[in-house]
Amino acid sequence: MDCGKVGALISRLRKERGLTQRQLAERLLISDKAVSKWECGMGCPDISLLAQLADELDVELAALLSGQLPSGATPGGSMKKAKYYVCPTCGGIAFSTGEAELSCCGRKLSPLSAQKAEEDARLTVERVDDEWFVTSTHPMEKEHHIAFVALAQGDRLQLIRQYPEWDLQVRIPARSHGTLLWYCTQHGLFYQLL
Repeated sequence: MDCGKVGALISRLRKERGLTQRQLAERLLISDKAVSKWECGMGCPDISLLAQLADELDVELAALLSGQLPSGATPGGSMKKAKYYVCPTCGGIAFSTGEAELSCCGRKLSPLSAQKAEEDARLTVERVDDEWFVTSTHPMEKEHHIAFVALAQGDRLQLIRQYPEWDLQVRIPARSHGTLLWYCTQHGLFYQLL
């Protein structure tokens, strides 16, 4: 265990949570001098404190011990790698660009797995002036419809909610190419490249 790296990570995570050294120390029932010592790289936390420290800093124990977060854990992940969630009870939509645990209506949500759309199931996309004009003949009935259409690009995501009994007609600014995604309430999440 590299005390310098571990201490730097403890300091970073503590500050992200808006905690002072004293507040973190009080939660761990230790002195603030011990926290200061860790953060300066002059020592590492006692093994008996590691699990509680990881919980307080909301970090996996392995990451704490290595002194670094996994490479995908940096803020501002690519929108092209976003994970999508849909609540089966209320139809609420959420997304994350990193690891997340989400719940809605008392249920834990699992990320949807996007399937590449077959040629006959793809949405129709035309470029009209500076926009992508997206349409589909997909049924838009209460029990079977497309709940959302999204365009994911490296630095942005535009998500447009759809409702039953509306014709699917969406205009999205055509800034650059990206991944077009849509969620069918019966068949799941699909994508096609633009």
